[in-house]
Amino acid sequence: MNLKELIRRFRTQSNDKVKPYLWSDEELKDWFNDAQEQACIRGRLLRDDVTGAVAHIALDPAQHTYPLHESVYEIISITLRGRSGLRAITLKSREWLDEYSREWRDEQERPAVWAIQDETSLRIVGRIEEGDALHIDVYRLPLELLSHDTDEPEIHKASHVHLIDWVLHQAFSVPDSETIDPQRSALAEQKFIRYFGELPDSDMRRITREDVPHHNRAILP
Repeated sequence: MNLKELIRRFRTQSNDKVKPYLWSDEELKDWFNDAQEQACIRGRLLRDDVTGAVAHIALDPAQHTYPLHESVYEIISITLRGRSGLRAITLKSREWLDEYSREWRDEQERPAVWAIQDETSLRIVGRIEEGDALHIDVYRLPLELLSHDTDEPEIHKASHVHLIDWVLHQAFSVPDSETIDPQRSALAEQKFIRYFGELPDSDMRRITREDVPHHNRAILP
């Protein structure tokens, strides 16, 4: 389903079929792009380990921090490939490294085996050798915005129609006396959540970036 068809279906469901429209095409394009990004984050819909700009990072022995592609929001796994072969790189938090390896910031004796994922970058811990490169498996956002009538969402076509619920939610929540409808907005949002899932908060996203086992700790009286 392309952008033109999605907008047409939205106008049918919202009874906005007569010009001048209540909501402009530009507003709807923005909301459909928001909807697809929301869907990808909630449902982890786009997994990528093949797109070069997303999944491959060439390393430099003199550099420890590298920008992630702007579409990446969660790393699944990291493999370092170099002259010495392949090895897994494990994501850790700064707090974990401070506790288990206090000299990690200056570590050059041991080859890199750890990394820290920040919001937009990846910090390698350990020695990097000439020719080393990272291959990362990620969940990401769409690579292109929906801009033209013939553009189609990157997510599976079975999910395209459900993007309309997010746009209905946004449209009926605009504070305008002619269009605002909190009940319809809330119902549309709930339909979207039922299909794509809840949005993880920033703390939950941080936890998923750190490969740290969690244990229940007994508290003695």
